[in-house]
Amino acid sequence: MEFRVLGTVAVAAEDGAFLALGPAKRRSLLAMLLLRPNTAVSVDRLTEALWDEEPPLHSRTVLQGHVSRLRALLAEHDAQAYGIELATQGPAYVLRLPETLIDAHRFEELVTLARGPRKPDDAVLMLREALALWQGPALTGTVASPPLRAASHALEELRIAAVEALADAYGELGEHARAAAVLRTEAVAHPLREPLSAALMLALSRSGRQSDALEWFHRTRRLLSDELGVDPGPVLSDAYATVLRAGVPALTAAPSADDDPEVPCAVPELLPRRPRGFTGRRTELTALDLATAGRFGAIALVTGGAGVGKTALAAHWAHERRGDFPDGRLFADLCGYSDTPARHVTVVLREFLLALGVPVRRIPETEAGMGALYRSLTTDRRMLVVLDNARDSEQVRPLLPGGDHSVTLVTSRDRLGGLVATDAARPVRLDELPAADCAALLAAILGADRVAAEPEAAARLAELCDCLPLALRVTAARLAAHPQWTLAALADELADEQRRLGLLRVEDTGVAAALRLTVQHLPEQARRMFRALGLHTGSELDRYSAAALAGCTPDQAAAALERLAAAHLVAESGPRGPGHPGAYALHDLVRLYARALAAEADPDGLTRLLDHYLHTGLVATATAEPGSQPCFTPPPGARRPAAVREFEDRQAALAWYEAERATLRGAVAAAIDAGMHERAWRLVLLQWPLILWRVRDGWVPLLEQALRSAELVHDLDAQSRTRALLGWVLHEEGRFDEALAQLEKAPDLARRAGAVTSEAIARMNLALILTQYGEADRAGELFAHALALAGQVRDRSTEMLAHQHLARHFLSAGEHRTALDHARRGLELGPSPEAIPRRVLLRTSYGEALAGLGQVEQARRELTDAAREADDHGYEEGATAARASLAALPPG
Repeated sequence: MEFRVLGTVAVAAEDGAFLALGPAKRRSLLAMLLLRPNTAVSVDRLTEALWDEEPPLHSRTVLQGHVSRLRALLAEHDAQAYGIELATQGPAYVLRLPETLIDAHRFEELVTLARGPRKPDDAVLMLREALALWQGPALTGTVASPPLRAASHALEELRIAAVEALADAYGELGEHARAAAVLRTEAVAHPLREPLSAALMLALSRSGRQSDALEWFHRTRRLLSDELGVDPGPVLSDAYATVLRAGVPALTAAPSADDDPEVPCAVPELLPRRPRGFTGRRTELTALDLATAGRFGAIALVTGGAGVGKTALAAHWAHERRGDFPDGRLFADLCGYSDTPARHVTVVLREFLLALGVPVRRIPETEAGMGALYRSLTTDRRMLVVLDNARDSEQVRPLLPGGDHSVTLVTSRDRLGGLVATDAARPVRLDELPAADCAALLAAILGADRVAAEPEAAARLAELCDCLPLALRVTAARLAAHPQWTLAALADELADEQRRLGLLRVEDTGVAAALRLTVQHLPEQARRMFRALGLHTGSELDRYSAAALAGCTPDQAAAALERLAAAHLVAESGPRGPGHPGAYALHDLVRLYARALAAEADPDGLTRLLDHYLHTGLVATATAEPGSQPCFTPPPGARRPAAVREFEDRQAALAWYEAERATLRGAVAAAIDAGMHERAWRLVLLQWPLILWRVRDGWVPLLEQALRSAELVHDLDAQSRTRALLGWVLHEEGRFDEALAQLEKAPDLARRAGAVTSEAIARMNLALILTQYGEADRAGELFAHALALAGQVRDRSTEMLAHQHLARHFLSAGEHRTALDHARRGLELGPSPEAIPRRVLLRTSYGEALAGLGQVEQARRELTDAAREADDHGYEEGATAARASLAALPPG
């Protein structure tokens, strides 16, 4: 067994499989114990680590639950055989184990050994082995609390120190190129860490790359000035002086006798024409002004998805700012996302040098020579360089001008985080057009009168085009070619999702073509994920849903989603952190394009997605309604996902139901279309906690779909459960006759299926309706029968519910003593503080029964406690009911 903290906190079993640790708080608990192995860690310290904000009142109970589950998980995998024990020690916990099982301990041991009196080649082997233990940022997957952040930072400092030691060892062996390679990775990740940059400069210089060393110094100097407002410190300055003394090669070769004595100083003008019909974008234009104002060697980076108007914005801004660049403007389409191959750096540099007035015979033959001459010619100039359609940072860096006076404007469908990190590029994100700008764009092409005549249709067109300038221009081109068409008629055509992408194409220009170019330049794993997203049944998903679709692990799915987000094919739409796996959204046009590619996706993807929602729903139900029986067992052939999300508490589970409601509705429809009715009715019933919580939110059509699926597969228990829930919803909507028709059938269906719990619930739901019809005696018999059935199978949750209803039944009949007895017996069945809703309602009934028996002060205390318990757990409906009963008591 192996414990890992150098990356995602994890436990690997003997066979190499990782244990399912569960939510972030449980990982955080384990991390805190592993950081201090064989040492007692107090409950207060653990509480501080598990909650980055004020812990809830029941935090100790939650902590005990996580300890209990972690202890059970270790026992399940025979941890004791390895000498591992999670023990309680007074008001603290201690994880006893051999420290060699912890990767951080082995890392520190190897680093210490490497720093001893050893040969450099031995030190290299030890340090490489130590660094290989790292699988990512330390303590990944834990709560971002101060104790864990501090521990992660301390481990990261040790790692960087080990990297620096490895570079020193390579230097002692004379392998300066390897030292530079090791240091460069860290210097990119920590651009403001001067000792790292200094060490990298020296390694580059010693490996014969003086110009790269000097360039790195100037990058770091600009970053220090821009981000911190300081000059380089002594360490960096000394390294700079050392590199200079080593001798810097000339940037250009000495001219021959046939050459001109100086390179001409032409004023280049390579900008394309000003874009026609450009409208809006005031916010983004202002952001470009700010990104390039008052900064030496400024680099502005315009990013956004396909068709959002990056090139148009860059060209418009460049034309507007012509007077700011008296020494000329260069422009190159790098074809990073194009049907043609990306343009080679030497081709672009040659074009730039010719524009700068360099005679053909004086252009160097090598890329390095061209780059050196280009930088030398631009060093003292105030120029604008526009690099359009860049695929990655490496395509851009050789084309950055020299000196501190020019401005570079880059556009890309990718975030180009490397350019931001190493060259201090300032990102300007370009999103969809605001509604008013969409109307203005249409008016610029069609004429203001035509758009003003149909303002609602124009707004609808913009919505169907996702407010994407490319889609709007294609739409306007179609309308311009057919003056007799109305905007409303075209909007009706675009509303058909099967035809929309086809309609948004004119000749060789269209949304699908633009998206295709983005997708084809993705790595294979990201392309596979994008195709899989076409099977998704909603507009948002998290890494667990994505993993189910693509048939991979959640971590692999997260990496692929992040790559798609970097390419602006999906957008982060929810927070990431403990308990929140992060959500990603697809715009409609992107979703439709992904759907068009779904035929190329794994045919089992939809089945895996449905099974993912079934298993996650079962976990959410168990969390929202602790102690309740699962509403179903998975259907034959259902597969458990590689990982299932867990929920911290009832509120988190209900929030998941709310967030996934539309997606689950789509999943039900997809299951029915695919003939998977065994999954369809289950996908509806798993939502019962939310249905009860939001009972008047229009659930009837969905429940009717579930009933049809249950009937098609002849599942009597499913029919009973569905009719019972449907009847309850119809009753709450005031449709009493329809409700009674459903509920009268439910108990017999459950009895025929031999489903005792289902029969008990069906009888209770029927009893509640009969109460509305004044049939109190029959209702009481049904409640009593339901209680007996629940007791027969020892279903404590259903027994508790039956006692709750019987208490209300006898209160209504004025039989306070019997009501008190049922409320008391129900409370005895549910001592867990997690069963809050039923406990609160039972306590409220208990208080009302006490008041009916004349024990007013005791009733007041009970109702006050019920309201407080409801408040503590966010159960607003229960708090309101308890306070209403409290207000009805006679004055004390």
